[in-house]
Amino acid sequence: MTASPAALEVPLIPRARGNLRLRDTNRTVRYSVVVPSQKTIAALSVIFFISTICLAQQATSQRVTISVTDPTGALVLGAEVRVVPSPDPVPPKMATDEKGQLSLDLKPRGYALFVGSPGYMRAVIHIEVHESKEVQIIPVALRIGQTGSPEVMPSSYRDALYISAYPYHEDVWLKPAELKALPRSAVTVRNPRTSASEKYSGVTVDSLFRKLGAPLGKEFRGIALSSCFIASGSDGYQVVLALAEADPSFHAGEVLVADSMNGHPLDAKSGPFKLIVTEDKRRARWVRNLHSLILKSVN
Repeated sequence: MTASPAALEVPLIPRARGNLRLRDTNRTVRYSVVVPSQKTIAALSVIFFISTICLAQQATSQRVTISVTDPTGALVLGAEVRVVPSPDPVPPKMATDEKGQLSLDLKPRGYALFVGSPGYMRAVIHIEVHESKEVQIIPVALRIGQTGSPEVMPSSYRDALYISAYPYHEDVWLKPAELKALPRSAVTVRNPRTSASEKYSGVTVDSLFRKLGAPLGKEFRGIALSSCFIASGSDGYQVVLALAEADPSFHAGEVLVADSMNGHPLDAKSGPFKLIVTEDKRRARWVRNLHSLILKSVN
């Protein structure tokens, strides 16, 4: 006999239960069998698919050891290391130990690795972290930095802005036309002497350092909070600002590298670049003829 798709006949096994006896051993009990609909099957399939993806994304971290040496093979102690994207959590100290090594737990994927130390040229390499039961060793050999006479820049860089974001990126020289091509910001301030309104246009210091890989925004935490930058004019005038003052997530106002005022390029007295710090009550940290921005750490 073929069972109905809606029910299956299962013989009831006779047994004594106290004084009660089952007299009819041929009786059967019918159990309903619920056949899931196509919509239910589709929904379960989607849930299973999403669960599979979530499990795949929760890949275990891989222990990675970065080993830094010089050209002779000697260990480089205290070399600053940065990995992008950052490890989660970020270790309190991203520098090599007394063995010239730094161990990190990283998710399997590709990363940009930045390694630098005073007296050596910065190393910027791409690494691939793979799942393995063994510790993945990443050797980094630093080259000796250039010494001797100061570097003479071509005349075409005379009006360029020098930006150093060591150890996150190689130094760059930004020409006026290159700065003008970047995303722009504008601020309006009042001149305390003349009470006239001045509208400056340029590029924020925050966005410039971000382009060079400086730890700003969500990555601006821990040891990065001890960073500052030095703004220098071509006449040697220098000021210092905490990097947090340029990060809009920490500080109100704008820190701007301006190249125009009231719709016109800055004149020779102020330009081609001028540092604007809108929240300062005094303009002592406004730098005319801005020549360089150099990122530093107090550690």
